[in-house]
Amino acid sequence: MSQTPSQTPDDAQLKELLLSMRRKEGTWLNWGQACQTLQKAGYSPQQIFEETGIEPIQQNQIMVATQVHGTLVSGGATPDVLARFEKTGSDSLYEFRVLTQPERVAAATLTVEKGLDSEGATGVAKALKEYARFKAPSEFSEYPHDAVAHYYWKLARQQADLQSRSRLIASGLRFAKSESARLQIERLLTDFTVTRSRQAPKLPFYRLESASDQPRILPVAGKLPFSVDEFRAVPLTEGEGRFQIVQFSGTGAWISLPGWQVVLSAEDPVMILAESSQLETGLETPNEEVLVMCDRALRTWDASSYFVVDQEGQLQIDWFEETPDLPILGKVVLVLRPNKVLDEDYNKQLWQIDE
Repeated sequence: MSQTPSQTPDDAQLKELLLSMRRKEGTWLNWGQACQTLQKAGYSPQQIFEETGIEPIQQNQIMVATQVHGTLVSGGATPDVLARFEKTGSDSLYEFRVLTQPERVAAATLTVEKGLDSEGATGVAKALKEYARFKAPSEFSEYPHDAVAHYYWKLARQQADLQSRSRLIASGLRFAKSESARLQIERLLTDFTVTRSRQAPKLPFYRLESASDQPRILPVAGKLPFSVDEFRAVPLTEGEGRFQIVQFSGTGAWISLPGWQVVLSAEDPVMILAESSQLETGLETPNEEVLVMCDRALRTWDASSYFVVDQEGQLQIDWFEETPDLPILGKVVLVLRPNKVLDEDYNKQLWQIDE
């Protein structure tokens, strides 16, 4: 059942979508569109799971993949490429979510051309993302094939184990399109020099540990004397979320942090709200909401820090082994985790206040 953007489905239409998903009618694209419609109508992922049997993690995958597929359509992907992903391949398209629209089209086309599975698609996505950030050697000139070949060439040079190195070389030769790229990769068959990669630094995580570390933001009415009307005009200020962020009319918000040295020494700090899963730390940690402080005055790259960069108009936070070929907007100086509170009403009880 199709809906135009201006249509709001009624209860009967929503039930029809749930029934169709429960019966597994249509394709994953239909299910992804249905999940979007249902969530906009107020259904939670858990409710959709209970009605259809499609788990929340699968709902997220097909919704994201549906959006990626839409960018392939608008980006001019060929009918053969679009047809390849109409019935299967949501897992592959999901991997392309980190790419720009032209990169997604290139990645999808290469995936179809080489007959790649989702694991291969992951490699292509990483390769194209990396290729956009750094200037590759001139030998790798044919995009996107050589971009992926360069990715495997770089990994092979870092690998000391001969079996793993040979497998990466074979992967690079599979994608290399230019003769110069092929020759560059073939040199690794006789040159066993290992180029060690830098290990990503640890993000500067902090966590709010006590109630006294979490201040409360209050509005200032002004300085006496002033009228009652002016007093009444002061808006109600309520903190929202785990970090008690205070919003006001307009595009901004406030948050107060403890006076840690790293906070006081920042010259031009800007806070960014994010999920820890959006930060590519390489660590297996539970996902949680975090606040990232970047100092816009620090825009000189170094290998021991994470940076905020301009990725074709999109804000991105990442670590770069080499100087990125991207505008650096600031340096990450703090990543704030929320206080672990088992009972959030605990600190509000009067008998908990120290005398």
